[in-house]
Amino acid sequence: MQPCTFTRSIRCTRPKFKASPFLQLRGTRNISTLPENPHIYVFQHPIELGKSLLSLLPTEPPMPSLAIGTAISLPPTPENFTENHNFLGILQSVLYAFAAHDPEAKQQAAVFAAPGGLNLGGEGGSGAGPSSAQGGMGGANRGGWIHVSDQRNPPDWGRIAWPEDIFGSLEVDGKGRFVRDGGNYQANGTYRIVTREGILGLTPYLREKLVQRLQELEQQSKSK
Repeated sequence: MQPCTFTRSIRCTRPKFKASPFLQLRGTRNISTLPENPHIYVFQHPIELGKSLLSLLPTEPPMPSLAIGTAISLPPTPENFTENHNFLGILQSVLYAFAAHDPEAKQQAAVFAAPGGLNLGGEGGSGAGPSSAQGGMGGANRGGWIHVSDQRNPPDWGRIAWPEDIFGSLEVDGKGRFVRDGGNYQANGTYRIVTREGILGLTPYLREKLVQRLQELEQQSKSK
């Protein structure tokens, strides 16, 4: 079989960031959100003065252990942002449980298995995992891997995301079905919450599942 390759998507140039808008929550003061991602709330860090705490939860005061991370200035960049490793672990646990149920992942799997489909991961069956091969055309009837990617910089059709934008990979059989129920999800150690293309961006389905999990952990912490 002739080897095939993929060309990575070209990085886009984003416009300058505007001042952060404010979201009015009933019964609370105004809470700022990131203009490039209105689902992320911005708080003054309750302990470390001069830092902003970024969170997917609107709860005030915020819980640092469940926050995405901290930034010394806005917008968050690789230079001014520090990720919360605990949050990254929570994120990956949610992806492990739900990534294979995401409608967008299911669509990728269906395309992968279709005649002339796109093999976005690599040929399965070798036991070497998703990193053993990095793309090629024609996933039909032979299985392989698809990538679960951050939405901040989606790749062009038929191309794979940059390593820092890939959450992890799911294994698909030759009929476009995820193996082992959950797709044998494999986390990607090179993923970064913040890159020069922006901050964490999830599909609506995965964002909902992540917020639900964070709310559960928040309630557990408060009940102790």
